[in-house]
Amino acid sequence: MTGIRDAAEHWDVRDGRTPFEGKVTGVRSEQVRMPDGNWAQRDYQLHPGSVAVLAVDDAGRVLTLRQYRHPVRQRLWELPAGLLDVPGENPLHAAQRELFEEAHCKAGQWRVLVDFYTSPGGSDEAVRLFLATGLSEADGEKYAAHGEELELEAAWVPLDELVGKILAGELHNPTLVTGTLALHAARGRAGGLEALHPADSPWEARPF
Repeated sequence: MTGIRDAAEHWDVRDGRTPFEGKVTGVRSEQVRMPDGNWAQRDYQLHPGSVAVLAVDDAGRVLTLRQYRHPVRQRLWELPAGLLDVPGENPLHAAQRELFEEAHCKAGQWRVLVDFYTSPGGSDEAVRLFLATGLSEADGEKYAAHGEELELEAAWVPLDELVGKILAGELHNPTLVTGTLALHAARGRAGGLEALHPADSPWEARPF
């Protein structure tokens, strides 16, 4: 064990401004002092954060959703996911909402599978990815989809098949890739899934 661990750090900043603010995200521009004393401009996306759900049924299949993503001009296979756009919302509650809205499912057991930054060189987006098991159909009426979600396509895929397709370069969504490989690794470690963090564990990137 090397004991490596990410740690918070704050470099000197000047001339900070937000030249663009959209409905959900924005762009921040700052001058950051480099180790040699010079100043360098850094532009990055401001993001509220996201949650995602890797839902596994009793047969070991993962719920995947196919959705059009305009920036990359592709219809990608993904996991149920959504923005943390309600100030102060508990990430677990947001994840439960997304599983209901996108798949009309509920889960009996929730754990934190992995926390990660999607693209830390250009965005401050942080994602908490939950593992959901003990699945069943949700109560009540189905959520009324809109926008891109009107054409969501669902598929239940065995975990090993997902791993193979990722390694073959056939699947590209970062949350699906991260979650699939994290679950594959967790199953092979001492303690297995029971060693994962509880669903209400503190999250330094997005305190709640």
